[in-house]
Amino acid sequence: MDIFDFLDELNIEYRNKALIEQAFIHSSYVNEHKAAKGDNERLEFMGDAVLQIWISTKLFKIEPPLSEGKMTTKRANLVCEKALATYVREFGLNRFLKLGAGEEKTGGRNRDSVIADMFEAFIGAVYIDTGMANVSKLLEILINKHIHTYEEEDEIDYKTKLQEYVQADSRKSIVYEIKEASGPSNNPNFVFVVKIDGLVYGEGSGHSKKEAQKAAAKDALEKMVK
Repeated sequence: MDIFDFLDELNIEYRNKALIEQAFIHSSYVNEHKAAKGDNERLEFMGDAVLQIWISTKLFKIEPPLSEGKMTTKRANLVCEKALATYVREFGLNRFLKLGAGEEKTGGRNRDSVIADMFEAFIGAVYIDTGMANVSKLLEILINKHIHTYEEEDEIDYKTKLQEYVQADSRKSIVYEIKEASGPSNNPNFVFVVKIDGLVYGEGSGHSKKEAQKAAAKDALEKMVK
């Protein structure tokens, strides 16, 4: 099966096959295959914008209406790297990814950052090829069920749960430390780690420090309760 068989199964229209294929070409593949016409980075840029507007519209239409703050948090959860990688794995889209040999050997085909970028590029290519109506049809299949999943997760206070879990039988200290801050002021991205008695137990990212700390706490909890 190739990406076009996948789209045919979902009854998703396409016209420019070369453009759709380019969405799955990683820069490492281009470096090793000079005949390749280009990687997916420009399409990723377009797909990011398309995802933002599609998800924003879905959240805006939820009844009863969500506050601006709620919509911002939910959108961030739905378009974060981890979430995009989840959509890719659910449908096996990373099987269509073209990687260089080195990137393949080091696990690029299953790396969140690589496959999340690929997902955005895929959406960008579909948008440029056949427009927003076709993108919406595709995203209803790939993402829609997660709208309410993340809606429920937003209400969970992972920092408090981690505190309760760790201190139930010990007096260990829990500290959140910023690891990285990037992006423009109107769309920042923060990466935090959570340390328990000086050892890193979890890591998470988000568009606010609070969101990143919550993601780090969730990551730590999931590892500790396995």
